[in-house]
Amino acid sequence: MPEGPSVRKFHHLVSPFVGQQVVKTGGSSKKLHPPDLQSLWLQDTQVRLVLHFGGGGFLAFYNCQMSWSSSPVVRPTSDILSEKFHRGQALEALGKSQPVCYTLLDQRYFSGLGNIIKNEVLYRARVHPLSLGSFLSPTHLEALVDHVVEFSTNWLQDKLQGKQQHTQIYQKEQCPAGHPVMKDEFGPPGGFQRLTWWCPQCQPQFPPEGPHQP
Repeated sequence: MPEGPSVRKFHHLVSPFVGQQVVKTGGSSKKLHPPDLQSLWLQDTQVRLVLHFGGGGFLAFYNCQMSWSSSPVVRPTSDILSEKFHRGQALEALGKSQPVCYTLLDQRYFSGLGNIIKNEVLYRARVHPLSLGSFLSPTHLEALVDHVVEFSTNWLQDKLQGKQQHTQIYQKEQCPAGHPVMKDEFGPPGGFQRLTWWCPQCQPQFPPEGPHQP
C-alpha cells in the first residue's frame, strides 16, 4: 500500500486534469471497461487505465485498483495530510487499550499512514510499538500525533522537490543513538502482521509487561 505522501504527490500531478472531459481511453483494466469512461468528466482524483483529454494530455493508472464511485470515499478528517485532519479523533483512537502500532495503521483514523511512517513516528515520540495507548500519558499521545503530521508533511515536501526521505529507525540496525535495533512482526490477532523496527532503550514499553506476539 503506498503511503500518504506518495499518493498526495500523485494527486498534485493529476489535479490539472480535474474538470476536463475524457475524449479517448486506453489500457487493460479488468475491473472497469475503459470505453465506458469516454465523454465523462474528471470530477476528482483520489489516490491499467489511460485517459486522454482534449488538451492533448493524458493520465495513465497502473498497478492499482479501479472502481466506480459516486462521491469521494476518503474522509478529510482522517487524512494525515489534510488541513481538516481531526486531532481529537486521532488522539481518542490512540488512547484505546491496544498496542499503538495497531492503531496507527488503522486507516479510519490515520488515512495514508503506512508502515514506514508508523516506525518513524514511534521512534521519534520514544514510544514502544506494543505500548498500550491507555497507559500512555497525554504528552506521549500528543507527541505521536505531532510526529505523524510533521513527518508526513516533510516527506511530501521532499518528494515534490525530488529529495529522498531519510529514516532514523526503519530498516536500520542501529538507532541514531547507536543502540542495537530490534525487528519483529506485529499486528492485531487474525490481522495483517507488519514488520516493525524499534530501539528497546529509546522506546520503553508501557506497561512494561505488555502483549507479546509469536
